[in-house]
Amino acid sequence: MDGEPVTLFLCGDVMLGRGVDQILPHPGDPTLREPYIRDARDYVRLAEAGSGSVPRPAGFAWPWGAALEILEECAPDVRLVNLETAVTRAGAFEPGKGIHYRMHPSNLGCLQAIRPDVCALANNHVLDFGREGLTETLGALARAGIATAGAGRNAGQARRPAAVPLAGGGRVLVFSFALPTSGVPHGWAATEHRAGVDFVPDTTEESALAVTARIRHEKRPGDLVVVSVHWGSNWGYEVPPDHRRFAHALVDGGADLVHGHSSHHPRPLELYREKPVLYGCGDFINDYEGITGYEQYRDDLRLMYLISVNRGTGRALQVRMVPLRSERLRLLRASPPDSAWLRDTLDRACRGFGSRVVPGPDGTLVLGGG
Repeated sequence: MDGEPVTLFLCGDVMLGRGVDQILPHPGDPTLREPYIRDARDYVRLAEAGSGSVPRPAGFAWPWGAALEILEECAPDVRLVNLETAVTRAGAFEPGKGIHYRMHPSNLGCLQAIRPDVCALANNHVLDFGREGLTETLGALARAGIATAGAGRNAGQARRPAAVPLAGGGRVLVFSFALPTSGVPHGWAATEHRAGVDFVPDTTEESALAVTARIRHEKRPGDLVVVSVHWGSNWGYEVPPDHRRFAHALVDGGADLVHGHSSHHPRPLELYREKPVLYGCGDFINDYEGITGYEQYRDDLRLMYLISVNRGTGRALQVRMVPLRSERLRLLRASPPDSAWLRDTLDRACRGFGSRVVPGPDGTLVLGGG
């Protein structure tokens, strides 16, 4: 079994709150405390103004659209998403934040529709409704049978990796943590006596060694390790040099795949020592349609990452990406011109990393060497 491939589905930020929550069968309180929009239903109206009517209520599967069909076709062994939404009825907005995301717990069927094995939770929205909201989120996901990483009722739970058993032996271990560059407040860090997220304060060598020490403690022969990192700014293709050094140190210390997110559009990716490093997967589900100001980044285009690795060595066998486009708050297969735009844009961004993004079969994109 050691040489057999393991295929993982990964994506970036899954934001099921706000406008998305409002189109689902059990919308929560639409009240917002944003500077310009005070009602979450206005985000639905913005999307409709640009692309047409959205059913209300829509079914739980609606936001995922074509992604569900693609997942059925490729049947990945493990599914990992970054859930950037509190699943809660809590009414206390976290002070000091301009944007808050929550999904009503009765709409959890939407998340279940994608059948995630693990939700990474160390991000800058999981405590948007305080520790009460986080506690309810953790309970709702546990009752739904969805493993979590990166947040917990104390530091021990927040740092504990999620473990997904593999057929034939071995596990995929998922570590999830957040850095302050993604907007996570220092006060959200879990402690021995306080719920919160696994918070890594910086990208120094010392911090990398602390994380890799945990990896070595948990990793057994036959295990594969994914490190899911919420870091960096929302826009732009530049990857700070310290992020690259940090990612390489994680791989050197035992990680087999670095799953980066926080950016609203896909960022460069590379193979380091034949291990995939995704510096920013981009948003996957959100309610941003109709919001203007960053059109040059085409954040309506999304990517599904389908990565096959060698079970024994962790080395990448294939890194495929499936281009999608959000329309009417639903994912559709991207058109050939849109796929070509995304391919060319990422290919240019990846050349400084010794990588290329080239056309693959059936409209997919494939990561290769430079």
